[in-house]
Amino acid sequence: MFKPEDIIQIQSPKEFHKLCMKVFRFQYENNRVYKQFCDLLNKTPTQVNTLEDIPFLPIEFFKIKSVLSSSDVVQTTFTSSGTTNSITSRHHVTDLLFYEASFRKGFSHFYGNIEDYVVLALLPSYLEREGSSLIYMVDDFIKSSTHRESGFYLHNYKELAQNLTRLDQEGKNILLIGVTYALLDLIELQSFDLKNTIVMETGGMKGKRKEMIREELHQILCNGFGVSKIHSEYGMTELLSQGYSLGDGIFECPPWMDILIRDTEDSLSYIQNGKTGGVNVIDLANINSCSFIATQDLGKKYDNYSFEILGRFDNSDIRGCNLMVI
Repeated sequence: MFKPEDIIQIQSPKEFHKLCMKVFRFQYENNRVYKQFCDLLNKTPTQVNTLEDIPFLPIEFFKIKSVLSSSDVVQTTFTSSGTTNSITSRHHVTDLLFYEASFRKGFSHFYGNIEDYVVLALLPSYLEREGSSLIYMVDDFIKSSTHRESGFYLHNYKELAQNLTRLDQEGKNILLIGVTYALLDLIELQSFDLKNTIVMETGGMKGKRKEMIREELHQILCNGFGVSKIHSEYGMTELLSQGYSLGDGIFECPPWMDILIRDTEDSLSYIQNGKTGGVNVIDLANINSCSFIATQDLGKKYDNYSFEILGRFDNSDIRGCNLMVI
């Protein structure tokens, strides 16, 4: 059996590749949905020897199937936000220790000890529904912070603005993590000149504002908060790990997570670094669901393993959906 420390203690690409092969075999043998998908592609363990050979399950399966590699009792189910009448993704989690180990070690990998930060969370659209994996993570960050000022903010923007200004002026290390539209709302209320704050956007307008290209959005946020860079978190309901951008929209993964870029016209082929294609994610923390997921995101990967998210497929562009009949 796998343990959380088996995942988060990966140190090298060689260790990552070796564990990927083990996880693929485990999930092929224990995940009925994934096995059927692999069999339809004629990708059994005897045919899989490299990361590029591994089949990536279309993320849409989380909307229509129970994607499980464990027979243990489900401890919680994370659900995606969705528009009215849309089908939401459901990520059944049988062992929350994998998620907790992943997001704790993942954050510290890029930012250091969460205890050193005042965590101010502006996530209204997530707080107002059940089943958000982001709220679960940020709530843990708030509880782990040694600062009593840490907490969630819903619509009390004025209180947040006052506390943020005061704490920054006091020289506290601050993590302001917010959904994009709410951060824009905040800087429309008040402009800032922050010196000790990391501003991290989690993406998405949630239907509250028109979508913007990243460069325009980040420039507006930089001007409004008085910072030189906007940080970003790349995560989703179907994943238990996160990538982080420390600025300019360039993301990096923790050692147990990686990105492959597939051809938009042939979902089983890959393209060279620097070219735009569909984003496939390997998340080894997803040991009890599926670690190999073909997302609806478009992106680029670079030679130093960093990556960029450029947009999303239209539903009409998703290839291979006929395999979802399984």
